[in-house]
Amino acid sequence: MLKTDDIDTLVEALPYLREFKGKIVVVKFGGKAIEDDKLKEKLLQDVIFLQCAGLRPVIVHGSSSEVARMIAKTGKKTAFVNGLRVTDAESVRLTEMVLAGRLNIDLVAALNKLGGKAVGLNGRDANLIVAKKHLADVYENGEVNLVDIGYVGRIEAVNTELLEVLLDAGYIPVIAPTGAGVSGESYNINADSVAGKIAGALKAEKLIVLTDVKGIYADYQDEASFLSTLSFDRAQELIISGNIDGGMIPKVKACITALSGGAKKAHIVDARVNHAILAEIFSDEGVGTEVVR
Repeated sequence: MLKTDDIDTLVEALPYLREFKGKIVVVKFGGKAIEDDKLKEKLLQDVIFLQCAGLRPVIVHGSSSEVARMIAKTGKKTAFVNGLRVTDAESVRLTEMVLAGRLNIDLVAALNKLGGKAVGLNGRDANLIVAKKHLADVYENGEVNLVDIGYVGRIEAVNTELLEVLLDAGYIPVIAPTGAGVSGESYNINADSVAGKIAGALKAEKLIVLTDVKGIYADYQDEASFLSTLSFDRAQELIISGNIDGGMIPKVKACITALSGGAKKAHIVDARVNHAILAEIFSDEGVGTEVVR
């Protein structure tokens, strides 16, 4: 039975339900949103709620820890440049096996068990994600240096037609962040980057990037510098100045990519907040950092 507070919450959400009906929301899963089963179930319930409320959700997922564990079994050491994993030929095969295999299957199964209609995809399906080699940009002393990090891809094209057909038919696409080059070579692509590119290509109403921290800080070492709203230009400035570090860099860049491509808004949200997706979309204050043009 609904309590009075629950009804008040629904009333608060009503304008957003009306505004966002029929709109696309891209949600990027990773970190604890993938690894913690109880948390994952709540977040997947949020996704199904979005669909039941008339929105059209798309999921992009990664799991750097799962990939790292698989690669570690081979005795390889993992290196990162600007939050992106350096990937050799063997590592990209293992990455593809983890992301497009068990993880994707598990997410699809969990959504369907909860009453959704999910379908799993990877970049090779109907050329969903066409990619080429990505060179990481490293900022040093005010200059940008490009670094080769192996079989890591940069998205050249997204087959939005496939996604729109599935969305129109009432399915929830669940996308593993892999891509194929024009010669058929496999590329590992950062899941944040994939989510940003797909959100932009679909002109999504929102990109929701789930993470394990509250959001973006003006100074990543100072929690008191939390930013509830961040402009496109300010986000770029924080990256160049070094105030955004490590794994948060591709998340902020994903927001910039999404907005540049035509998405309306992007959000970096702490997945550990109770029903974080719904709290960010359907409440006046939200719970994370909103990135706007």
